[in-house]
Amino acid sequence: MDFSIFHLSVPFWEIFLRGSIVFWFLFLIFRLILRRDMGNVGVGDFLFVVIVADASQNAMSGDAKTIPDGLVLIAVLVFWNLMIDWLSYRNLWIRKLVEPPPLVLVRHGVLQTRAMRREFITRDDIMAKLREDGIEHIAKVKQMQLESDGELSIIQYDN
Repeated sequence: MDFSIFHLSVPFWEIFLRGSIVFWFLFLIFRLILRRDMGNVGVGDFLFVVIVADASQNAMSGDAKTIPDGLVLIAVLVFWNLMIDWLSYRNLWIRKLVEPPPLVLVRHGVLQTRAMRREFITRDDIMAKLREDGIEHIAKVKQMQLESDGELSIIQYDN
């Protein structure tokens, strides 16, 4: 029986370096292009799941030379994902870098079209959200904003 599948075929440092470079490259692309989180899963978490799935698939299907190669790569990705979460929890500057700030879409009953264009949100999208919340007229909205988690929050004028 050939036990070579249980030994690293590539040096540890190379796997760590390759995994880190790909992780950070994709993280930055997703951060700059996809400014909002997808549902309740953050962009970093979504990226992590996609990369881990690919790395796992390669290790299981034999595209990677050995099982430890795939396991080390997955460990590197887990490390960076946890490190980003920990650093953003501990450091406001990093949290601001990683999470997009809330974006005002309606202010004092007036649509903020520049912000809407930037996030590809239409007037119909906003009106649908207002209807969902039982608000008949946009003039009743003091502020509506797109939160960092992708949800729309509405503050109405007091009656």
